[in-house]
Amino acid sequence: MTGPLTTLDLRGTETADPHALRAVLPRPKAAEEPPIEQVRAVIDAVRADGDLALRDLTARFDGVEIDEIRVDPAEVAGAPDRVRPELRAALETAHTNIRAYHEAQVHDAARYERDGLVVRELRRPVDRAGLYVPSALAPLLSTALMTAVPAKVAGVPETVLCTAPGPDGSVDDGILAAAAIAGVDEVYRVAGPAAVAALAYGTESIRPVDVIVGPGSARVAQAKREVASSGLVGVPSSFAGPSEVVVIADSTAVTDDVAVDIVLQAEHGPDGLAWLICWDDEVRSAVDAAVGRIVAASPRREHIEATLRDAGYAVIVDGPEAAVDVANVIAPEHLEIQTADPDALLGRVKHAGAVFCGPWAPASVGDYVAGPNHVLPTYGSARFGGALRVDDFCKHVHVVSLDEPALRSLAPHVEAMAEAEGLAAHAQSVRQRVERSGGER
Repeated sequence: MTGPLTTLDLRGTETADPHALRAVLPRPKAAEEPPIEQVRAVIDAVRADGDLALRDLTARFDGVEIDEIRVDPAEVAGAPDRVRPELRAALETAHTNIRAYHEAQVHDAARYERDGLVVRELRRPVDRAGLYVPSALAPLLSTALMTAVPAKVAGVPETVLCTAPGPDGSVDDGILAAAAIAGVDEVYRVAGPAAVAALAYGTESIRPVDVIVGPGSARVAQAKREVASSGLVGVPSSFAGPSEVVVIADSTAVTDDVAVDIVLQAEHGPDGLAWLICWDDEVRSAVDAAVGRIVAASPRREHIEATLRDAGYAVIVDGPEAAVDVANVIAPEHLEIQTADPDALLGRVKHAGAVFCGPWAPASVGDYVAGPNHVLPTYGSARFGGALRVDDFCKHVHVVSLDEPALRSLAPHVEAMAEAEGLAAHAQSVRQRVERSGGER
């Protein structure tokens, strides 16, 4: 039976050369053709017209007329009492786990001392952080926690959340409940590149922030890149775009588990990727058929089919080592290893946002409650970026102190390097101090 995954047979292909392999592996269209001009037009409109543009763009892209852009703080504060008790309990459990994990990332300030030279490190949070929470296709209340908690652990005084309004102009109560539990300070009902522009440059209602974090569509991820290029706002180095998963599976894997894990990331919608990599054609065939059954019964069938149509692949390789080679070139957001001995392959993994090992670790646990952040690199940016961290909300400022003997000892080296670079004042800055102290240069 043929399912929705496109088969890519790489048996006999040399996979050890990542540059050659990259040339034969398909990528989502949005990764090849980012929507730069569309995004710039939206950003320009917000910079020119502020709140008026936010209202116009919300009506245009979300089909919703909004009046007040900010959600009433009282509405946010009351949200935990409005959601189902089991959802509130889940949010509180997730909050506890996420906070505990991110608190473990906080380290003591570095200090280096040698022969009168002392270098200390000051860890300082940004003043104001923008949190982007997608909600147009699904209300990602978990993202409210994943973005706000590390910011709060970092000590950010003001956190500002933007998300799309629903058809009636209201924000989903689950998102508001998560925001309240995490201690978010302001919530606004705007989304897409318009929200990113508002966070970066400010409008009448939204004061600008220092850093913008959170996942989103290809347009949102591109908008973050665009505003970061202005130098006025920071964004993490990774490209947190549409969701991705690669599952490496052997004959010991449970077919239905592999299939549903492929589908669960695809249901986020288009422009992502969902791949199976295996070295057994029977595994490929069984998983492909199971994916087809799950998709046919899914209430989000349209979104899943959109992802699988453009970037749903079943890849056949020569063996487990080749499977990891392919995964490293893809550098997926989520990598699952469902094999008899996942740890045997883990050592070969170089590029992935997060790795889930074994039959009892679906990526969905990481998406919600495990504790590590689910804002992860996509579009291959796991080659140089990683998950959202506490440090993404901090600056590390070094403080240098020297006593007089230390300066006299280091001055000749400063002079030599400054003179080589043709920077006379650099050399003079140490020379005159040494001369004034009566020491020899």
